[in-house]
Amino acid sequence: MRSAPTILHLDMDAFYASVEQASKPSLRGKAVIVGGLGPRGVVATASYEARVHGVHSAMPMSQARRLAPNAAYLVPRFTLYRSISDQVMALLRALSPLVEPLSLDEAFVDLEAGGTAWDERSARLVGAKLRADIRAVTGLTGSVGLAASKMLAKIASEQAKPDGLVVIEPGTERAMLEPMPVRTLPGVGPATGDHLRRAGIHTVGEIAEAGEDELVRLLGKAHGHALYAMALARDDRPVVAERETKSVSVEDTYDVDIHDRVRVGLEVQRLADRCVRRLRGAGLSGRTIVLKVRRYDFSTLTRSETLRGPTDDPTVVREAAARLLDSVDTTGGVRLLGVGVSGLADYTQEDLFAQAAGGAGEEVAEAEESESASEPRPEVPVERRWSAGHDVRHTEYGHGWVQGSGLGRVTVRFETPGSSPGRVKTFRVDDPALEAADPLPLVEAPPDLPEPMRPPEEPPPRPLEG
Repeated sequence: MRSAPTILHLDMDAFYASVEQASKPSLRGKAVIVGGLGPRGVVATASYEARVHGVHSAMPMSQARRLAPNAAYLVPRFTLYRSISDQVMALLRALSPLVEPLSLDEAFVDLEAGGTAWDERSARLVGAKLRADIRAVTGLTGSVGLAASKMLAKIASEQAKPDGLVVIEPGTERAMLEPMPVRTLPGVGPATGDHLRRAGIHTVGEIAEAGEDELVRLLGKAHGHALYAMALARDDRPVVAERETKSVSVEDTYDVDIHDRVRVGLEVQRLADRCVRRLRGAGLSGRTIVLKVRRYDFSTLTRSETLRGPTDDPTVVREAAARLLDSVDTTGGVRLLGVGVSGLADYTQEDLFAQAAGGAGEEVAEAEESESASEPRPEVPVERRWSAGHDVRHTEYGHGWVQGSGLGRVTVRFETPGSSPGRVKTFRVDDPALEAADPLPLVEAPPDLPEPMRPPEEPPPRPLEG
């Protein structure tokens, strides 16, 4: 582990919800919940105002509605989130060539590799400037953690939330970790946490006291060794700029269980085609086809078949997925289906797949892929489905967003990121003056992205080796 806090972890604050609040003046300071709005939808992000009511990510949307009935419930706008994420990642790459994105709103940065920080003072300056740049470019806030390892930097950013900066100075790590609950450490989820508590281990310090042998006995060799090292603040994992894609997959959750076996088969074929489109879009092929089925009782089954070589042929993937479905009992109903491809490669071996009836090269359907593969599939035409929170434009009233729709009507609030809270109007869902629109930028004229940050002073000379 290095001797200076030069690994930075950035975590944008309640990212999806914060984007929605920034783009909708009437929602600022109010509870906002983003996610799937169907009966089986899940919370993707909740604003801090919603978290006061106990709402959190991954919670069933039905439970969130009970806890915060007066919140604004919105469907995600992933195109906008990705564009803002690109701006944030550009700021990070101006600091170092070693940036490891974990998601749209979270990343590690090795500041030492970029020559932008080498001690506590320079790292703190970089972190403060980054937060200011993010606010100037996107209008949003992010929390920054700085430490000598990835694990500690992530813990620091969590302590910094919301909109803060925390530096863990080398030499203080053990004292800081000891009183923290076991769930603080990465890889300790609810099940592992419960297992440790049953053994009388509640804090990180107690993990260290238990000793490596006891942890191996409780958790197994790999997990026990890793957890003991983390409890001692040992983490030498490097920041990796390129994270290898291990699989490509899509899945759909259905508002009503599917009982018809023919319908289940058609859905699997559609998912296989969507998966191939993603595969081809990434310039990849794969050898292992995976089918995921979540049944009426929430039991989840996965089946896989490994081919003789990698493929991106839709016929091959569809037929493999159909064969896998034959081995699954769907009698009681299906609530979720997914198709994935793993064992990825950047080439294909189509000549190996004589089993594909009809031959290779069948065109994939050109149907537009939904923004979120896990969103419930709409039962009405997409072009007239007004999703809550999405952008629209009216020929008379201008830009706005959908507050809600139903019974043939759609309610729109007309406002923009730079306006005051706007007025509300209701229209027929087929009103020709109303159309879907692209999101507006959160900042009217964002400043130019900064040049790579120069150190505030030259680092001390390194001693010659040898």
